[in-house]
Amino acid sequence: MNKTPLIAPSFLSADFLRLGEQIEMMNKSEADWFHMDIMDGVFVPNISFGFPILKQIKAVARKPLDVHLMITQPDRYLERFAASGADILTVHYEACTHLHRTVTTIRQLGLKAGVSINPHIAVELLQDILPFVDLVLVMSVNPGFGGQKFIDQSLTKIRRLAHMREVMGLDFLIEVDGGVGLHNARTLTEAGVDVLVAGSAIFGTADPAATVAEMKRKARGE
Repeated sequence: MNKTPLIAPSFLSADFLRLGEQIEMMNKSEADWFHMDIMDGVFVPNISFGFPILKQIKAVARKPLDVHLMITQPDRYLERFAASGADILTVHYEACTHLHRTVTTIRQLGLKAGVSINPHIAVELLQDILPFVDLVLVMSVNPGFGGQKFIDQSLTKIRRLAHMREVMGLDFLIEVDGGVGLHNARTLTEAGVDVLVAGSAIFGTADPAATVAEMKRKARGE
């Protein structure tokens, strides 16, 4: 039986002049999560959106909010992101001095906890934190901007991470973000990915909802 990954459209690529319309479109689509990239202009060279927008999205979204914090000192804001509607909260390995404390706090807030790594970080560095997380997000581009090309070495990292998960007997989800599209959805799923994040590859098409459905079919090898 072919595995069907979760699809998490990245709203960083949405048309913010038509945000309500695009949320409703994704509500009715086969999308599983809504991926929200929070950027502070320090950890990454871009600024996205914060608590007011997140709260407004949560009010109308009928899918879990998968919130990815690309910010420095994320511990300062965990409670506020929980209160703003996050269902899954992912922090960066590179941004957390006390990562175990951070992911433990996220879980204590009643959220799923994720950890993300940038392209230059080896998955082996996550070995000691893997038993404490629900998700690992592998960045397959340098974070900060949408529409970038997939870094091919990421596929090797994903396979290594999937192997670590199997050997350690864990069940965290593997998520990938950056350069994901119809062309590599199947390859990524075969490598062990459970959640595909796609921004411009979905919202940059004429019919984003149809693209989500097509991505699921491609990922299954159909």
